[in-house]
Amino acid sequence: MRRAAPLILGGGPAGSAAAITLARAGVRPIVLERTRETGDALCGGFLSWRTLDRLRSLGLDADRLNRRRITRVHVFAEDREAQAPLPFPALAVSRHKLDTLMLELADRAGAGVERGVTARTAAGREVTLADGATLDPPALFLATGKHDLRGLARPKPDGDPTLGIRVRLRPSDVERRRIEDAIELHLFDRGYAGLAVQEDGSANLCLAVRRSRLHEAGDPERLLQGIAAELPAFADRLDMRPDAAPTDAVANVPYGWRATDGAAGLFRLGDQAAVIPSLAGEGMGIAVASGCSAAGAYLRGGADASVRWQCSFARRAARPVRVAGLVRDLAEGPVAAPALPWLGRVPGLLQMIARATRIR
Repeated sequence: MRRAAPLILGGGPAGSAAAITLARAGVRPIVLERTRETGDALCGGFLSWRTLDRLRSLGLDADRLNRRRITRVHVFAEDREAQAPLPFPALAVSRHKLDTLMLELADRAGAGVERGVTARTAAGREVTLADGATLDPPALFLATGKHDLRGLARPKPDGDPTLGIRVRLRPSDVERRRIEDAIELHLFDRGYAGLAVQEDGSANLCLAVRRSRLHEAGDPERLLQGIAAELPAFADRLDMRPDAAPTDAVANVPYGWRATDGAAGLFRLGDQAAVIPSLAGEGMGIAVASGCSAAGAYLRGGADASVRWQCSFARRAARPVRVAGLVRDLAEGPVAAPALPWLGRVPGLLQMIARATRIR
């Protein structure tokens, strides 16, 4: 058993934000990232204005992520649609780009980044790696994103859980210019899809779908075609898909869950702290905010600050998660969803929802 510096499991936005904050204060954490090369995690890729401000404070300028700005939200349901300006410009970026730049910042700040190292189980702060080695750090920052660690797993969702599905689109120059300044939401029975143009000009189409809807369709491809038959705008976007483009998926996303109880020396970050419905576009905002905030709590109070911090962060996340959950319930309903574009025409309503779903 080895006792080491503060240990961060996961090199995504949450883990990197914590590592940068700790390292710049003179504490050299160890970051264990299970992948040897940075991939492109299944993620909507939306960064709100508040998240861009936090990243700027960490030394990452928005233009390094994407020079295009998103200035409006465009909502579709059946043959209805509505648009509204965002409170402030935002952007979309691939996780490959974001994770690469943030890990580079963590490394330059002095964090010890080790790649290709997989944690298998945890008991409290004690972590067992795939090679059998055990680590007993003074503090453990759990930043494994959607992947649960045995021994510290989140509860599985009941009922009809949500699945995440992603398709990468390649719009033409004309199509890209038509959609690049918007975050699109396509609403349908028991699910919704979000679309945004990333830094390389590709479009990221991410769906959150109830498992029952996928089972009725039979497979992801039939599901996509069924939604396209219902939504003309979605069908138009799906035509941008290159031949043989892969479909990525993740199961049982516990939307609405928050870590409301703390444990000694354990800081849960990102999706391991709170899982906001993806239509809010604040998943990465919660990741970055939790990483910075948890690291700050550790610097002020050491490992003993974890319990109080976890409860405090759960309270901070409560309003955006609940508001997003309410909007999600409306968006997935066969009766309410078609009315949402009409409601979106109410002056200031979409901007109010956008503000209410940001993490403070």
